[in-house]
Amino acid sequence: MNPLGTHLLVDLWSGNGEKMNNLEYLKRTMSGAAQVSGATVLKTVFQDFNPHGVSGVVVIAESHLTIHTWPEHGYAAVDIFTCGAKVDPWKAARFLKEELEAADMEIRDFQRGLPPHQNSANQTGDGTRNAACRNTHRQ
Repeated sequence: MNPLGTHLLVDLWSGNGEKMNNLEYLKRTMSGAAQVSGATVLKTVFQDFNPHGVSGVVVIAESHLTIHTWPEHGYAAVDIFTCGAKVDPWKAARFLKEELEAADMEIRDFQRGLPPHQNSANQTGDGTRNAACRNTHRQ
């Protein structure tokens, strides 16, 4: 494979249910996780649910972070997808574990990209392979 990015699927268990049900807190915390990882935050969209739970996405110049919470179970499912060499998605995962006070965390790590036989004709000068990973973006 010719990797374009790293995709972490993160399960956080036995976390703080109040924090996991607080839309504004999660918006700040997810944006903070992106910043800690070295990513550039472009947009956020979050929605809370009745009676509980929050879903949200942080769009970063290098891809995205998403979360869905089940505060009644102290559980959060997080997706961190990054591309480029300057972002460390593992830092974002550790930050979220600490901020949500999760007792346990499991991370599945995937490399995403092109099949081995496809060339990297779209390679940019900064080592990335597509527009979503470049330093400049439409806003």
